[in-house]
Amino acid sequence: MKEQLRISELFDLNETIAKDIFEGAEYPWEVLPKISEFIVKLGNTLSEDEYEKRGENIWVAKDADVAPTAFLNGPLIIGKGATVRHCAFIRGNAIVGEGAVVGNSTELKNVILFNKVQVPHYNYVGDSILGFKSHMGAGSITSNVKSDKTLVTIKDGSEKYETGLKKMGAVLGDNVEVGCNSVLNPGTVVGRCSNIYPLSMVRGFVPANSIYKKQSEIVEKQ
Repeated sequence: MKEQLRISELFDLNETIAKDIFEGAEYPWEVLPKISEFIVKLGNTLSEDEYEKRGENIWVAKDADVAPTAFLNGPLIIGKGATVRHCAFIRGNAIVGEGAVVGNSTELKNVILFNKVQVPHYNYVGDSILGFKSHMGAGSITSNVKSDKTLVTIKDGSEKYETGLKKMGAVLGDNVEVGCNSVLNPGTVVGRCSNIYPLSMVRGFVPANSIYKKQSEIVEKQ
């Protein structure tokens, strides 16, 4: 299973402006503590013809559609062609990929959204990485802190992998679909092209090309 947790198995790194943050890392959660510093460094290299600076460490592509009611806190990069809708709350340490959609009342904190990601309706995404074209249905959220406040581990049956992090939400591979009103518990990793049923409570690792119906019923796509 550990092979499937690797960055190379989950993402097409050509589909994010943050490609360089993954250099030297093996697993995606390794980069979560580095997002803030990385954004500041990258933002200062962005073309002034394509991006405008809207405050301290906030860079917004000139062709992005950002609602005037959205709250933007840095460090933050909003990519080309992205949409940030009414009353979105971006708390900082966020990269919003090209063509991504951040919806009404959606909250982001310490995240990388690859290109074409959609978190369009009432989502909370914290301490998480969402791969190319992944989509979170209305009301689905990432839970990023365990109730007992211990360090997050990633589980697959009897196997357990330590992240060393107190805060980690979810990692979604490319083209993952999460159904409405689902909760992705701390340390959830979903492999590429998998689907999560609506109203799911997800914990641990979901293999690529799977359909998650419930914890005891994860089937391979046909």
